[in-house]
Amino acid sequence: MKRLIFAGSLLLASGTVSFADGLFWVVGNRATGKCNIVTSNPVIIGDIWFGDGPYKSRADAKLARSTIRACPVPTPDEEKAEDGTN
Repeated sequence: MKRLIFAGSLLLASGTVSFADGLFWVVGNRATGKCNIVTSNPVIIGDIWFGDGPYKSRADAKLARSTIRACPVPTPDEEKAEDGTN
């Protein structure tokens, strides 16, 4: 019985890690003075001074970034470059 519980808990733990795939966060970078959208859970240390999320899609993260006062409005060139990267 203990083996079954242990196996179930391992399966549950590995399943919750996979839920983080495909999520987006908005992070503020103090060094660049910009807010970036990233695909991994940010660690708030050093130049990264805030993180907001997770969001289910890049479009949701962009909308959230537009509502955060600390984030400057990205230029059209930055928007195009961002659409081609993670």
